[in-house]
Amino acid sequence: METVVLVNESDVEIGLMEKMEAHEKAMLHRAFSVFIFNRKGELLLQQRALRKYHSGGLWTNTCCSHPRPHEDIKAAAHRRLREEMGFDTELVKAFDFTYKAEFTNGLTEHEFDHVFIGTYDDLVQPNFDEVENYAYRALPLIEAALKNNPDFFTEWFHIAFPKVVSWLAENKS
Repeated sequence: METVVLVNESDVEIGLMEKMEAHEKAMLHRAFSVFIFNRKGELLLQQRALRKYHSGGLWTNTCCSHPRPHEDIKAAAHRRLREEMGFDTELVKAFDFTYKAEFTNGLTEHEFDHVFIGTYDDLVQPNFDEVENYAYRALPLIEAALKNNPDFFTEWFHIAFPKVVSWLAENKS
């Protein structure tokens, strides 16, 4: 049984709940999203496996999940990057946001989402139980696809992607 960490609007832990129950009851819980770019500035997108419990087959950021109880959020992001995409790289915490999205199957994502950003140019070895496909894409192409084919992307990606683009612009080195 997989458990998620329930939090309040300030990301203070208030309890634990079985993952599916939390999604059935729309309980706010801790999550993370990882955005990996190559040196050309292209984002590594993931197409979620078709059999996922929601948003199967939709395109999204490089990986995302929930930390385990008592697991450091950044450590969880590294763990899940290895589990889903078959690699690890340095990650920087960029920002966090809260969102709520209802799905046609009756589940609701209500997450306090911590966003991490990294750079990677080597071999990607996705876990095909989690990932249907993957591709690096330039930001203008992603922006156009979000506008022209919004149903091809996950709910949280629509919210997080523009925030990541803004963060990148503000944090150029």
